[in-house]
Amino acid sequence: MDTPMGQPGMAEAQQIRVNFTTSSPDIQLPEGKSQLLVPSDIKRYGLSRVLNSESMLDTPSPIPFDFLINGTFLRTTLDEYLKANGLSFETTVTLQYVRSLIPPVYQASFEHDDWISDIDVLSATSRAGLWSGDKLATGQDRILSASYDGLLRVWNSSGNVLATSPAGSHSASVKTAKFLSSSQVASAGLDRTVRVWKYTESEDRLSAALKPTLELYGHKASVDAIDVHGPTGRILSASADGCIGLWTTSKSNAPAAPPSLLPGAGASASKKRKIASATTPTSQRGALSLMPVHGTSPATAVCFDPHDSTVAYSASQDHTVRTLDLTTARVEHAINTLHPLLALTTLPSAASSGGSSVLLAAGTAARHITLIDPRVSAATTSVMTLRGHRNMVTCLAPSPDSAHALVSGSADGTCRIWDLRSVRAGTKAEGGGGVCESVYVVERESQKAAGVRKEKSDVPGRGAKVFGVAWDRTWGIVSGGEDRMVQVNRGRDLLAAT
Repeated sequence: MDTPMGQPGMAEAQQIRVNFTTSSPDIQLPEGKSQLLVPSDIKRYGLSRVLNSESMLDTPSPIPFDFLINGTFLRTTLDEYLKANGLSFETTVTLQYVRSLIPPVYQASFEHDDWISDIDVLSATSRAGLWSGDKLATGQDRILSASYDGLLRVWNSSGNVLATSPAGSHSASVKTAKFLSSSQVASAGLDRTVRVWKYTESEDRLSAALKPTLELYGHKASVDAIDVHGPTGRILSASADGCIGLWTTSKSNAPAAPPSLLPGAGASASKKRKIASATTPTSQRGALSLMPVHGTSPATAVCFDPHDSTVAYSASQDHTVRTLDLTTARVEHAINTLHPLLALTTLPSAASSGGSSVLLAAGTAARHITLIDPRVSAATTSVMTLRGHRNMVTCLAPSPDSAHALVSGSADGTCRIWDLRSVRAGTKAEGGGGVCESVYVVERESQKAAGVRKEKSDVPGRGAKVFGVAWDRTWGIVSGGEDRMVQVNRGRDLLAAT
């Protein structure tokens, strides 16, 4: 097909021949329609309209597209791209079209009493919601926040706190929390414990309660990250003592807690009984296994393999990512990176080269994200590097809709959204290899409202660092941090001209 396409009034513009390709079979162009002439001043929005037209894909409803040229997203006119790259207008430009990531538009902020250390969500599309199945009530969309004030809070979509954990349940700051299901929550923190909570809501859904049911002891330093697997009732923990812990929510199947780590250890027998009766109404248990996989270096992150709950991955300030066999409590594989690692998440198999394998994204103290294939040899450091943050990367979450996307939170006060289909060759200063740059930057609305233009706010305790982020199809991107605000951003304006 060789007919000029464009908007009325654009016929006089210089024409450029383009060849449309895609790796998605469901949006493949019919044979003979992949090549055509377009105006040189056309941008992404115009190209997207061309593809959706009757003479091309003829989609029943518009699909927003992005366009890759040699692994880089087109963000200018074709004219500007050709000039910037020293190419002739006679060049046939190959455009790979992909479904767009939706711009994350600001929705709301909920004010918190203290710094927010972690965020999780519950909805029909969230991991815990899917695990809950029919037990999840219609409209039971919730946000779970962990805080430096030692409390957990559960929020509804109106920004109302439905439940707060009892004061003193965690004796120090809570660093991490996750929904196991619509009725169960796990948390951990500076008090060195992992805790399990029963979550219940009133019939009118206007109030709720968090009741502690299980205290898990074994770590000898702060527990900074957990992951959960609802179907098996298992919890993984990463601690500053260098150990990865595996725990069960089943009281009857959990080992006894180490006596030396229980509250009041070292006190007299009568004093222990008083402490136990006053402060420990919940059951106390130990770990199924404690794996000292990172030696004396703090373990900073851990996650279950999404395809096999007997496999896990851990990250540490010792620069390593380790693959763990939870059945044997052994390290199966270790990959060395160049920097201390602070965050870790798994990405779906569609982003990797085959089968049911995964890719791992590891946030570093050196401001970037390293993409790792855990199947490769230990001599291979990374598949790709994601660059753009200006401070350490503190948290990560995969996209619920795309195998090629993830969101990161950073101490630079932003969340960044990445599309792994956009790759360029790294410079010598970047260490070579493939480099991905973020497609969207989510700033803290609290800082905008205060007119803040520097890293720290003038308001005491109101910095911009992001410590927790979650990405859900229902909720969108939910983040929290030093500004004491739970912030919600959701995709809108599918065909915005950006």
